[in-house]
Amino acid sequence: MGLLEKCEELFKTSNLYDLLGIDKTATDAEVRRSYYKVSLLVHPDRAPDDPLATEKFQVLGKLYAVLSDAEQRAVYDEQGVVDEECDMLQQDRCWKDYWRVLFPKITLKDILDFEKKYKGSAEEREDLIKLYVKHEGDMDLITISAMCCTVEDEPRLCAILRGAIEADEVPAFPAFTKESAKKTKARRKRADKERVEAEEMKKELGLGDEEDSLAMMIKQRKKSSEQNFNNFLSDLEAKYSKKGGKTRKGKK
Repeated sequence: MGLLEKCEELFKTSNLYDLLGIDKTATDAEVRRSYYKVSLLVHPDRAPDDPLATEKFQVLGKLYAVLSDAEQRAVYDEQGVVDEECDMLQQDRCWKDYWRVLFPKITLKDILDFEKKYKGSAEEREDLIKLYVKHEGDMDLITISAMCCTVEDEPRLCAILRGAIEADEVPAFPAFTKESAKKTKARRKRADKERVEAEEMKKELGLGDEEDSLAMMIKQRKKSSEQNFNNFLSDLEAKYSKKGGKTRKGKK
């Protein structure tokens, strides 16, 4: 059974882009990130209750191998077929090793380094504006969803959004422009509570002063849900991990 048939059997679609939840016009980075997030759901180590997890994971690995190769992707885009005889699909590859090479575990230093580069960057502004539009100006939801965001960042983020509104880049959602002082105060009160909890966490984990921001980020995501923080880490791994190289052979 070929790759497309396997996709249909296991995921109920033979369209590689639909399976990843992206468009045909997706960039390589978007393909990579979507592959990472979908593969997390069926990773054998993370989906022990799914008897088909290993097979699904292997199929996703092959899917990404096709879409990450310029020639193979072009063939699929133009003809809607996959070259089943190509080396990347024929070789006896360990797809779990392939996945880990693509997405090495991020470290504490990686997170802190990322935070320094991200804050104040064009990328942060772009992400913030997307969140603003998605949540229609609700700062409670925006601050929960924004990466590397603490209560100290809120005035800076609000200034960015006001500038975008004045430049007619985004609508002036009443939830943002007419937010009550009571709601703003309640959000700061929650943030102060989380700061105390973060300090306690820092002591429990033995973190140093330079790692305070990590503790704050953890608490920031914990206040919403564990899944939100996992998504935050997933985004970092998918966006900033090194491109994979060769992996050792052997089925998994």
